[in-house]
Amino acid sequence: MHLTQALGNFVADLSPNRIPDEARRVARMGFTDCIGTMIAGRYEDAPQILRRVLAPAGGDASLYFSEHRAPAPEAAWINGTAGHALDFDDVALRGHPSTVLVPAILAEAEMLDASGDDMLTAYIAGYETWAELFHRDTGLHHGKGWHPTGIFGAIGAAAACAKLRKLDAARTAQAIALGASQSAGIMANFGTMTKPFHAGRAAHAGLMAARLAEAGFTASPDALEHPQGFLSAVSPAGDVNRSDPVGLGTEWRILSQGLGIKKYPTCYCTHRSIDAMLDLMERQPLKPDDIKQMTVSISENFATILRNHAPDTGLAAKFSMEFAVSSAVIARKVGLAELTDGFVRRPDVQALMGRVRIETNTDYDPEMSGASRHDQVRIDLTNGGTAETEQVRRATGHPTRPLSDAQLYEKFRDCLEVGKSEVPAEAVFQRLRDMQQLQARQITALH
Repeated sequence: MHLTQALGNFVADLSPNRIPDEARRVARMGFTDCIGTMIAGRYEDAPQILRRVLAPAGGDASLYFSEHRAPAPEAAWINGTAGHALDFDDVALRGHPSTVLVPAILAEAEMLDASGDDMLTAYIAGYETWAELFHRDTGLHHGKGWHPTGIFGAIGAAAACAKLRKLDAARTAQAIALGASQSAGIMANFGTMTKPFHAGRAAHAGLMAARLAEAGFTASPDALEHPQGFLSAVSPAGDVNRSDPVGLGTEWRILSQGLGIKKYPTCYCTHRSIDAMLDLMERQPLKPDDIKQMTVSISENFATILRNHAPDTGLAAKFSMEFAVSSAVIARKVGLAELTDGFVRRPDVQALMGRVRIETNTDYDPEMSGASRHDQVRIDLTNGGTAETEQVRRATGHPTRPLSDAQLYEKFRDCLEVGKSEVPAEAVFQRLRDMQQLQARQITALH
């Protein structure tokens, strides 16, 4: 059976009683982390400008858990952009799955008043679809200039919304194929408002793909695997597996791959080095004047993604290793308070960033796509000595080094505080923990 059709069959046949409890737990974590970052990012320029331009006059879905409402497609678009605006949302599969899947599912579920259990099932359908495509190409899409969140996200969201709308296998396959033709997002726009727009646009595209397919809109039944289809078109080197059978539902990729929950609101490629530097600062509290040069060892792929070497805005600094390690020295943290234009432009921050050198390698980790086996920082001191961080293989928040329940709630609470949430953090957090027993409109209610 063709890949596109096989994915349609898998998604249409997926039922809650087939899903392991641990998979639901990971999906709930994806909802919780995304909703936190979505509320935190609501006042950022990207979602605010998008909302003004779209000018929704009310509708079935809420915008970032507030009194503002929009039709579900526009809500998915705006909320997805808000969820990724701070680059604080979770990571997996070379991209940011939850900031696409959750806004699309949440908006459509509110319109349908779907159950929380249906929402979790839809999330897992979208995640597994995304993962199936991810594993069919070992190439690094970032190196080609693609933003994986945008190119895979539209397809994953189409699968998720098709599941939520309970489409049959044929129409689900059509939705997935239509999602593939809406895949977009280029690396050159990292560090601008367009990067979070990729996520919001993918959420909108996936939701609309499912609605159109339900109404009879057609797309090719082999849109993914055709020689001129999605996989071949976006493949960095053309080394793509278009023919192996689909093994979905036997091995759950959401369990083997999981979600990385970000501890810092910067590109995930900086997180191992930030962990290394903060650990060193605890053991050896250096001051900027003590440092002659910092040399950060990372993979060539990470260095390509971290394209901003002399940022002068908080948005650009999210994709700067120079900023990440300098903030770790000067502020002893890398948080939302540091990712502001004012902090980035401080003379001491700018001066220290100028003393950071990036050293790349191609010793890639076979288990972590695009990453070197470890990241490390070496510091040449002004007194002639040297200091060296530990070699960090997995960032705090990686599935193998998960945040504790207390840390997850602390991040969620801080996000809702930044976003001035109308609903107390504890109430929303508890609803999401209990979402299997609730309906969508109960989850987003303001009271």
